[in-house]
Amino acid sequence: MSEQLPEAVSGEDESVHRSRAIYILPNLFTSAALFCGFYAIVQAMNDRFDLAAVAIFIAMVLDGLDGRVARLTNTQSAFGAEYDSLSDMVAFGVAPALVIYEWSMKDLGKLGWMAAFLYCVCAALRLARFNTNIAVVDKRYFQGLPSPAAAALVTGFIWIMIDNGETGLDHLLGIPVPYLAWFFAVFAGLSMVSNVLFWSGKSINLRRAVPFSVALAFIAVLLAVHYDPPVMLFLLFVTYAMSGYVMSLWRVLRRYRAQRGARPS
Repeated sequence: MSEQLPEAVSGEDESVHRSRAIYILPNLFTSAALFCGFYAIVQAMNDRFDLAAVAIFIAMVLDGLDGRVARLTNTQSAFGAEYDSLSDMVAFGVAPALVIYEWSMKDLGKLGWMAAFLYCVCAALRLARFNTNIAVVDKRYFQGLPSPAAAALVTGFIWIMIDNGETGLDHLLGIPVPYLAWFFAVFAGLSMVSNVLFWSGKSINLRRAVPFSVALAFIAVLLAVHYDPPVMLFLLFVTYAMSGYVMSLWRVLRRYRAQRGARPS
């Protein structure tokens, strides 16, 4: 007699099944982001740093899509979350560190590879902290600079230099480019493991109506990026990286003023 399948699955069993399931659609985006990170490393080995930078930016877009696709199709899983984290480590941790090291910092000797490793280990710590604190942090903000934004900061600098005919050994405003690359790698790395809060954008509801001015602003950003992708993308992520520090300073000043106002005269 053949074994009968149960007609219904309890809520607990269904939850366990979902957490262990592997869904094709969102993980295709994750795999594509992982491929972009690997491709960036290969192109850096072939001295095609412009292609490496573009590949990391494409990985950013794919990384932003996999989570949204999973939520929209109700295909979230524990497997997908772990796979996404490992993909992020390659695309936004290992790849940017190796690309910027090969492009410019290898001529700095120990100073160069130590900065590249600092960036890499900070990306790993950032992802580990995000995974362990995901249930307790305010979802409106990221604690520390997100690894995709850090990668965009590092590789955006490379892209804008190459687009303007500069190499990793030139000077910019009298400063050797390798030292500027070192600064961006260290700044991005330390920002990832800082306690500075950065806006997450998760409060945006794509199903909700937005003011006409917001739609116009979004179109203006797209047109600006299309006009000069290296410059505009780099400026965009520099602004985002600085926004967390500016807001942190503003909170400190506001707290200080509130404390002064509360003191008796």
